[in-house]
Amino acid sequence: MVGAMDGAVSSERSAGRGAGVNQSGLRDHNERLILSLLQRHEACSGADLSRRTGLSRPTVSTILKGLEEDGLVRRGAPVRGKIGKPSIPIELDPNGVLSLGLKIGRRSADLVLIDFVGEVRRQLHTTYDYPLPEPVFRFLQDGIETLLGDLTADLRHRVCGIGIGAPFELWKWNDLVEGPTETFRQWKDVDFVAIVSRFTELPVYVVNDATAACHAEHLYGRGKEFRDYAYFFIGSFVGGGVALNGTVFEGNQGNAGAFGSMRSTGPLGESKQLIDVASLHLLETRLIEAGLDPKIMWQLPQDWSGISRYVSPWIGETAQELAKASLSICSVIDFDAILIDGAFPSDVRKELVLRVRRYLGNQDKRGLIEPRIEAGSVGGNARGIGAASSPIFRQFLLNTNAGLSAV
Repeated sequence: MVGAMDGAVSSERSAGRGAGVNQSGLRDHNERLILSLLQRHEACSGADLSRRTGLSRPTVSTILKGLEEDGLVRRGAPVRGKIGKPSIPIELDPNGVLSLGLKIGRRSADLVLIDFVGEVRRQLHTTYDYPLPEPVFRFLQDGIETLLGDLTADLRHRVCGIGIGAPFELWKWNDLVEGPTETFRQWKDVDFVAIVSRFTELPVYVVNDATAACHAEHLYGRGKEFRDYAYFFIGSFVGGGVALNGTVFEGNQGNAGAFGSMRSTGPLGESKQLIDVASLHLLETRLIEAGLDPKIMWQLPQDWSGISRYVSPWIGETAQELAKASLSICSVIDFDAILIDGAFPSDVRKELVLRVRRYLGNQDKRGLIEPRIEAGSVGGNARGIGAASSPIFRQFLLNTNAGLSAV
């Protein structure tokens, strides 16, 4: 990362302090750059930040002083070396920024409150037969009052916004979740920002739910290890995300990494999408056909040991499809890795990744660089955490793909 013009003055500071975190969209490039480095590396000394950014030590010192006064960063314990003065690491202050995230799923919704380093402070959960606008927004309104009600005035002031992670074109999923067609079409005309603005003044950011999960993995999971990678998240339906140049790339319509729509082939040679052959709704259907209650899949904490005879074949079939899809993705961009996560127990994720690696070895890879297949680390909560990270990312961190998204 390279800093903007050395010695640049923060536009927020030139406008005066005390406006609170909701004004932080005004933060300049160099502040965002330093906050992004601290977010990625967790703690850095002033000298290390100067080296990484190309900014002079005095400039870095001035920026850090301002960020500390704003309550966004804090000093860690001095680290003593063999010679010279001890080094003082700087890290993000977890209480510096809080954010809310709503995940709208096909079977449930979650509302989370996270802090500046991605830790979930509190969480609410609700289930339904299928998602409809009125109960979902009622859950959000009541949940905001519940989650923020116990915060101190200072912490409440540091809530920077609400992120909403929702499936792309949610109104078209009624056939897959067996919902009433006409009622489901209510989502088509929903203005998320307008509705949420009726009961809160917090800024609202809407993001594709799988892209939100990718954000969570990139900011708080194993995504930190890679510069460019593709990401699969398997929930009721499989989705994905793309990270380029060290930032999640959302695309000009916010739908980059729509891997669920990739073409696949059914058992009779018919054309299908990946969503039809590599999603958890297939496992759900098998449980129903066997006379079992599929709710066992979504109970927390997750324990699928009792349905292993159905899970094992699902893993095998899904792994074959993900292996083929991974190579198709890498024919467009030679990603460093493919990360796989989902709304399932960690042992299922581990076995799925091992199977994908195995099947990838048998694929025709002529002309392609074989990617690493790795497990994600955030887990089933990734969509809610990622949705909550959206206000933080947009207001405080550096988007290295901003120019690309604007094209």
